[in-house]
Amino acid sequence: MSESMISEVPADAPANLPENLERLSELALDEARKNGATQAEVGVSSESGLSVSVRLGDVETIEHNRDKGMSITVYMGQRKGASSTSDFSEGAIAQSVRAACDIARYTEEDDCAGLADAELMATDIPDLDLMHAWDVSAEQAIEIASECESAARDYDEAISNSEGATVSSHSGTSVYANSHGFCANVDSSRHSLSCSVIAGEGDSMQRDYWYSVARNSEDLDSAEAVGQRAAQRTVRRLGARTVTTGTYPVLFSPEMSRSLINALIGAISGGALYRKTSFLLDRKGEQIFAPIVNISESPLLPRELGSSAFDAEGVARRNRNLVSEGVLQDYVLSSYSSRKLGLVTTGNAGGVRNVIVQPGENSPQDMLKQMDRGFLVTEMMGSGANLTTGDYSRGAAGFWVENGEIVHPVEEVTVAGNLLDMFQRIEALGNDVDKQGNIHTGSVLVGSMTVAGG
Repeated sequence: MSESMISEVPADAPANLPENLERLSELALDEARKNGATQAEVGVSSESGLSVSVRLGDVETIEHNRDKGMSITVYMGQRKGASSTSDFSEGAIAQSVRAACDIARYTEEDDCAGLADAELMATDIPDLDLMHAWDVSAEQAIEIASECESAARDYDEAISNSEGATVSSHSGTSVYANSHGFCANVDSSRHSLSCSVIAGEGDSMQRDYWYSVARNSEDLDSAEAVGQRAAQRTVRRLGARTVTTGTYPVLFSPEMSRSLINALIGAISGGALYRKTSFLLDRKGEQIFAPIVNISESPLLPRELGSSAFDAEGVARRNRNLVSEGVLQDYVLSSYSSRKLGLVTTGNAGGVRNVIVQPGENSPQDMLKQMDRGFLVTEMMGSGANLTTGDYSRGAAGFWVENGEIVHPVEEVTVAGNLLDMFQRIEALGNDVDKQGNIHTGSVLVGSMTVAGG
């Protein structure tokens, strides 16, 4: 391993201490007041991490990083200006604040601009157990990645090549403060292990991957398990072929089911609603899913990847229902989008946190039997969801199912439908919930979709 492969940590990087970041945020807010801002908000963060990649037994990359940044938003009445800096010196912060104020003086007034209302600020901020620093050295990370890749390459003789294995560990502190007097910090960590391999020879090649991600390194799957899962997923795709175009039941694996929930979140988000570019406009209180579907947002779960006690505006987050027995209960709003709609923020500036689809009692095998004959989707390509119309069309790969059993892998097909129809045609929800992300869901069986093949 040559020294040129290592990115050095900057020697002058500041200590990753909340009190230091809070002091910097107070400095920026004071400077905003001096420059005539009527309101201001500041976000400051400092993060450090290590990422190691191994391919075919050799070390490919070792990266140490330490990043820092400050974003400043000021309001002159209802005129808004923003700037950012990665220089934490007092002079640079003052210059950045002045730049934001200069911008605000020349922007158009917006009657919806401004901080979230002061009474909505989080006052009771629980410890959500989000920080679990991993004292892993580059040498230890190389060993873990090598073990993971070896487990994948040794799994089956059909594994012919590798795209490598990666170990990543990052932790840091962020502070949000505003002129309402709100100031809070969050310490958090995120660790991951992933592997991707290739099977087959010549033109008959297949690739797949697997990964594990967690706040605490102790919650990661073992290197051997991740590698073997990546290889298993790759080998089972060999011999893939297309299918005859038709209308069939489609079973989305947990990883693919997230795309359906992401489409829902996009369609009920404030920006799409006030711009009138959502197929779910004015649908609150209406049946948009099959009655078996219940979806909640639970931002206060300890140690989960999406957990957060307050949003990007300092507004207290809370547990709430988004969909109950198929009926849309609420939207996803920031203070700005809620004012545009004449509503109240839902504490979702910066997005949703821990969206949970209530699982059914069906195992993956139960769902295959219920589907009987159709398409199991395990990979999708493209972003083909039109949130204005609800039209949905994506390239897909997976497996063909006959008599409730997988009979062969499938590739080069397209699944298509309308999201509202798809939501209402959900026939079963799996108990195979994947929590490795901000959306927790099991498999989802949609009773009828167009599958376009050869």
